[in-house]
Amino acid sequence: MTLPAAGGLPEGPPVRTRIGLIAPFDLALDDELARWIPDGVSLHAARTPRLPGPVDLDLAERLNDHDQILACIGELSAIEPAAYAYACTAASFVDGVTGEHALAEAIRLAGGVPAVTTSGALLAALTALEVRSVAVAAPYEIMITERLVRFLAEAAITVTGYGSLGITSRIWEVPYRTTAELIRRLPGSGAEAVLLPCTNLSSYDLIAPLEAELGVPVISANQATVWAALRLVGRRAVGPGQALVERA
Repeated sequence: MTLPAAGGLPEGPPVRTRIGLIAPFDLALDDELARWIPDGVSLHAARTPRLPGPVDLDLAERLNDHDQILACIGELSAIEPAAYAYACTAASFVDGVTGEHALAEAIRLAGGVPAVTTSGALLAALTALEVRSVAVAAPYEIMITERLVRFLAEAAITVTGYGSLGITSRIWEVPYRTTAELIRRLPGSGAEAVLLPCTNLSSYDLIAPLEAELGVPVISANQATVWAALRLVGRRAVGPGQALVERA
């Protein structure tokens, strides 16, 4: 085989900034997370071991196992990520604000690079948008949602109303219409933003139209996770019409 002269070869391979994604065993939305990733950045996932049982408060507590989470860093470290993100909302808020800080710091120390959790990313997103009150539309059973409300209160975020779908498996199958209807039914008023927790709840194509309808930012777990991880490496997320991406 004869190769073309050097001047006819493409430049490359491209130099990419790599982000290590630590995912709970049941994360099904890797493709959605990648939609916020700009050119020149790549997302690489490792999963925690599979655990039996429904998506409930007990599972959230078991997914906050630091040893299992940090083992994922060992799987990803060979590709030298520039940052790590633990993409699980419930497991990162279940032990409160102090627990979230401890988890993020443990990942940072083990990985040797900046790190963020989904719950920490949600708080960072609210701060960036100067939001102090939210309505919460969650797919979870009510006990998980109430633990999230407590976490937000610890962080001085007022929850004006919240609702839960009560789903304990296959959350990634929730239709956009179901999520939108839950948001429209939320009690209370005056929220400065809507929060969509759970990294298995699809949201990318829902955010911009809901923001146009409601007139406030809609911040999802996946959006905030990628947005925050990209900030750690000096890059911006891709999300046309999304307030967090365009304003923060």
